[in-house]
Amino acid sequence: MTTTPILSLPEIAAAQSQKHVTHNEALGVLDAIVQLSVLSQAQENAPVSPANGARYIVPAGAAGDFAGQDGKIASYRDGAWSFYAPGAGWSAYVVDEGGFALFRNGAWSGPGEAIVSSTLHGAQSRIVTVEEELSLTGASVSSSIVIPDRAICFGVSTRTTEAITGATSYNCGISGEASKFGGALGIAAGSTNAGVIGPQAFYIDTTITITANMSSFTGGKVRIALHYFMPRVPQI
Repeated sequence: MTTTPILSLPEIAAAQSQKHVTHNEALGVLDAIVQLSVLSQAQENAPVSPANGARYIVPAGAAGDFAGQDGKIASYRDGAWSFYAPGAGWSAYVVDEGGFALFRNGAWSGPGEAIVSSTLHGAQSRIVTVEEELSLTGASVSSSIVIPDRAICFGVSTRTTEAITGATSYNCGISGEASKFGGALGIAAGSTNAGVIGPQAFYIDTTITITANMSSFTGGKVRIALHYFMPRVPQI
């Protein structure tokens, strides 16, 4: 049986009997990989009772029905799993992460980073979003994620994911500029702020600091997200 060169769809041969079988198989492949949206890329074992049509990106080292299918798209239909190898440049919306993953250089990356443009020699323009949830205690808390050296930062957004106690409000900023990304921010669960700036270039890895106002933090959590542009120099 011959297949198409890009998606490997089975083609109906001249004078073939049971043409509907080949046609339906091709429709099944299209249904699985076109407008691709997967439930997760961290499912290490195939779910016990998946919904018909459920799709996953198989992570490295997966077991059970996913064993040996690293990086492939797993699609469940009519009681069985099918696996499809992605091609360079394929993207998939990852439901449990709320963003797109991109397949390049033989592996999936993201959500969190999008390559806007690139050259044959490896130079790239990247738009990056990364996040971290901080548990609050004391006068201030610093992030483990950083605005990287040579990044152009657009801002830091915040969400209070667990009501903050102790402080009356909080600031989001960096060393020496405590409220650079927002001051007197809300302590109630669900409070948010889009702390946009300049944008501004940074020339050293820079942590984000959440600082208590009026008194120290005794509890609560804030999720921060960094939004920045990152150039990648030519690789050859």
